[in-house]
Amino acid sequence: MTYRIRVGRAALLAAILCAAFSAASAQTGIAESERAGWETFLATAKIGDSVQLGGPEATTRPWKLTLTRDDVTRFGLWKSVDRGPEEGGPDRWRFEIAAYRLDVFLGLDMVPPTVERIFQGKKGSLQLWMEATVSLKNRMAGGPDAPAVGLEAWNRKAYLQRVFDSLIANDDRNINNILIADGDRLMILIDHSRTFRTAAPYDAALVYGAAGLLKARDGSPYLFAQLPRAFVEKLRKMDARSVKEAVLGHLDNREVRALLGRRDLVLKEVDDLIRAKGEAAVLY
Repeated sequence: MTYRIRVGRAALLAAILCAAFSAASAQTGIAESERAGWETFLATAKIGDSVQLGGPEATTRPWKLTLTRDDVTRFGLWKSVDRGPEEGGPDRWRFEIAAYRLDVFLGLDMVPPTVERIFQGKKGSLQLWMEATVSLKNRMAGGPDAPAVGLEAWNRKAYLQRVFDSLIANDDRNINNILIADGDRLMILIDHSRTFRTAAPYDAALVYGAAGLLKARDGSPYLFAQLPRAFVEKLRKMDARSVKEAVLGHLDNREVRALLGRRDLVLKEVDDLIRAKGEAAVLY
């Protein structure tokens, strides 16, 4: 992952990480028909109170904004971080939007609605603050309880998280930026400013998977053993043009090429799994 956990808890994480995927089920709890409305809300709502967050779990110093439009009031998380490799990055606000747009394109619905918004005269990303959630860190704090939705359903969520983070070269996943809701039925992924890497090793390797960069303490890989058939078909059809259209200009050409290279590695691993186990065991 880089799940920043002491790995004695890795088994719990595998156990505590994925309801079965379907196009009709919203992992964020936001129906597809409501998504455009929330994007409009984020882009146009009046900004009221604002609080800058800090501490070890808010290293990009984002702002929590109170947003109001008509009779609806919600919070949003605004980021303007824009650091290149020479400054310890890449760590860029535009990657937050690219991650959301790619999530929508692939039909995962694990990333909350995120748009570009100017605040204090600066461009940044504004993401809908997800209410009634608990971080995986807090979910795990009480001990290794079994996931309420059942282990198979939970693991399927974990596989989706791993394959998505492999595609976007996210080695910064941790138990604070995975949110759980609705009795473990929903897994919500946040914090994607340190993603879409183009330099080695992320230009030619995946974070997760059989040959992934990240391994458990015992050396075993973090697999994505089962995936939705519709998701895999979307990966097969994805090309530079469709990606650029999906992310609305928030990735440059080099970042798109690196993403497609990682897509090829994911598909190779999926095809290897199908040959070894049979299509019915891998795709659902």
